Amino acid sequence: MINRLTLAALGGALLLAACTHDAPVEPETLVEAPAAPQPVTEAYTVRLFGADIGELTATTTGANIQVDYEYRNNGRGPTMAETIILGADGLPTHWTIDGNTTFGNKVAETFALDDGTASWVDTTGPGSEPATEPRIYIAQNASPYALSVYAQALLADADQTLPAWPAGALRLEALEDVIVDGGPDPIAATAYALTGESLDPTYFLMDGEDELFALISPRFVIVRKGYEGAEAELTALAVRLASARYEAIQAATAHKFDGPLRIADVRIFDPAKKALTGPVSVRVEGTTIKAIEAANASHPDETVIDGQGGTLVPGLADMHGHVGQDDALLNIAAGVTLIRDMGNDNAKLAELIGKIGDGTLAGPRIVRNGFIEGKSPFNSNNGILVSSEEEAVAAVDWYADQGDYFQVKIYNSMNPAWVPAVVAQARKRGLGVTGHVPAFTNANTMIEAGYDEMTHINQVMLGWVLEAGEDTRTLLRLTALQRLPKVDLDSEQVRHTLDLMVANNVSIDPTYAIHEALLLSRNGEVQAGMADYADNMPVGVQRDARAAWSNIETPEDDAAYAGAFDQITGTLKQMKDRGILILMGTDMGGSFTLHRELELYQKVGFTPAEILARATQEAADYVNLGDELGSITPGKKADFFLVPGNPVEDLKAIKTIELVAKDGVVYFPSEIYPYFGIAPFTEVPQITSPAPAE
Repeated sequence: MINRLTLAALGGALLLAACTHDAPVEPETLVEAPAAPQPVTEAYTVRLFGADIGELTATTTGANIQVDYEYRNNGRGPTMAETIILGADGLPTHWTIDGNTTFGNKVAETFALDDGTASWVDTTGPGSEPATEPRIYIAQNASPYALSVYAQALLADADQTLPAWPAGALRLEALEDVIVDGGPDPIAATAYALTGESLDPTYFLMDGEDELFALISPRFVIVRKGYEGAEAELTALAVRLASARYEAIQAATAHKFDGPLRIADVRIFDPAKKALTGPVSVRVEGTTIKAIEAANASHPDETVIDGQGGTLVPGLADMHGHVGQDDALLNIAAGVTLIRDMGNDNAKLAELIGKIGDGTLAGPRIVRNGFIEGKSPFNSNNGILVSSEEEAVAAVDWYADQGDYFQVKIYNSMNPAWVPAVVAQARKRGLGVTGHVPAFTNANTMIEAGYDEMTHINQVMLGWVLEAGEDTRTLLRLTALQRLPKVDLDSEQVRHTLDLMVANNVSIDPTYAIHEALLLSRNGEVQAGMADYADNMPVGVQRDARAAWSNIETPEDDAAYAGAFDQITGTLKQMKDRGILILMGTDMGGSFTLHRELELYQKVGFTPAEILARATQEAADYVNLGDELGSITPGKKADFFLVPGNPVEDLKAIKTIELVAKDGVVYFPSEIYPYFGIAPFTEVPQITSPAPAE
């Protein structure tokens, strides 16, 4: 159809022509002007553990896509606004992203493809390359709608693989066709895996029109609006897809040797003596350490792994985890064979523990804490949410009735007035109590209410800087750390808190490394905690290693956050000197980050040997597993790892692992890491099979 403006212009031209010619002329054929593209908006809901926590909207007008994305869980989350312009080939030619990351770092990312050059700016700084072939830009801080852009481009490619800027390649794999219910009508969709950017595949669904329907994960989904009721089936699908991947890796990399196993020519770290033994060998039968013998001892029935004079260390414990199957295997590869889970989806964690227990998946032993959170606009969505003291006490009973929970963990939105009743019931039912400091109270009050342990060093120190009425259910519990440099660590208020911890025998799980990342990471600089392994990681992890967590805009911000970390270190030194038990855990997924967590405690005054003892036998003792775990001793479980160096002299030696055993099953990290896009750090040691029977 010709619009009115076009018709008016054409009519004027015809009238002028009629006035200037003696003879009538045939009118020219009118050409229909292309209609302006109409905006098309797609809307999605962000769901976590049965709750709506945010939205994503994408409005496409021709080649232009406008995206708004935001969610809030536990009082925090990202806010992003994107503009994406696609070229005729469906690849982005321009991409801008503005907003804030989960912890507040500002995002002002740009990408442009102009005049044969691709250029970009992200938190790591600027970059550019000649555009000599079709490539796709991997946005550092894109919303999940980027999956639609990537998928459309990859589906149009012959092998569904495209080289990418700033590095690497993106690959798309169709996994299976599914029918999704939970909305107005069933949706026929295809589940895909996108790989190449991060450690794990991203799973998502495209509908029959090749439009994005959902991003899926075992915990978190973003689904087309109106289909929120599909959350359970989508998370179950994500679990199944991821499980299939991890089960395949387990089958390919778990070595269960027929007959006994000997690790020959090693020195053993002894956590009781905090020293290495002389050269020995370790015989393993089934899941158990059978004997420690001479370095060259042997028997014809054994498989022998040559330790080449390296060090055998008991499996490490991460005392602050939130475990999913995605990080379970990487923890094994890092020598982490025990994790205390501090709060999770209870049903999913039970399922994971079952799969690890029967050998379907590789993963650490998991000690469970029962998460109890008060309902509020800022609540986390783990564990059990409660809205009264009676419900909080009932949650304690539920966890106690399961029979396999170690402690209950209290969280930010809990009403502080309910805590004494929770503590009393936990004592009655044989459970310990740990947790955050709920909003509108302080650590002193929680210690006096009966906490056995404090979680996160900031939760203790905030009581020294917050004003009455300030709400720590928000990012304030992190941003207020800028005030710590003004605290006198020799003041009465500091001494009083530490005196209470000593008098009440309260331990602390500081999560030191996550505070380093929060307070000391800076855009464009490799985080100190990732410096030893960042170059071996996929491109997305390498970029994250050079990105700040917090919003640091001025020199004053920089100094305040750096000073806050110094104050944390000073406080931990005082705690160590006062004999307060410090537990070493990450809240960052463990694996490589636990290595950094342990390394940092040298700043507090721990020796490498003291750190290793705390992270092995002393951690196992704390969770009542010390009789079967924590040292390489005959009769205990065969949980240990082999490094070529001497970690008592240089703790960094624990970062170069050749072998890990858990329950006597042997893993070689160099076989595992390529599945995650990680360049291996070591090689498989020499293995000698048993002598053939005569």
